[in-house]
Amino acid sequence: MPGQTLFEARVQPQPFDLAAEHTRLAALGPMVGAIVSFVGQVRDTPLTLEHYPGMAERQMQAVLDEARARWPLLGAIAVHRHGSLAVGEPIVLVLTASSHRAAAFQAAEFLMDWLKTKAPFWKQAGGEWIAAKGDDDTAADRWGDR
Repeated sequence: MPGQTLFEARVQPQPFDLAAEHTRLAALGPMVGAIVSFVGQVRDTPLTLEHYPGMAERQMQAVLDEARARWPLLGAIAVHRHGSLAVGEPIVLVLTASSHRAAAFQAAEFLMDWLKTKAPFWKQAGGEWIAAKGDDDTAADRWGDR
């Protein structure tokens, strides 16, 4: 249906289905000319991810709303997992849909940069909490107004 949009943020313990989420954005109609996807996954060592329920979803939605205000998006989906995750398991999914690729790519990169620094998630590996990385802050700073 022309004019239809989809902007959704979710936090869940179970794996997400990249193909199903892509299909949801593609179904927005003929104006969708580009869909960009990013999947982050566990590397090196198993992780436990904790979050602040309610706040995490609200913050993720706020980041989606900011991307929507900055780029001519037709839709965006952000899914972040929590719980115990093994090496190779997906952690986060970001998809953006736009009429043109530049907006979809830029918005996807923005969403990941801001989700890494603004969403209230905490990682633990080997019984130790993992500190936030300065590189993540530097990446997010380029977008301004954090």
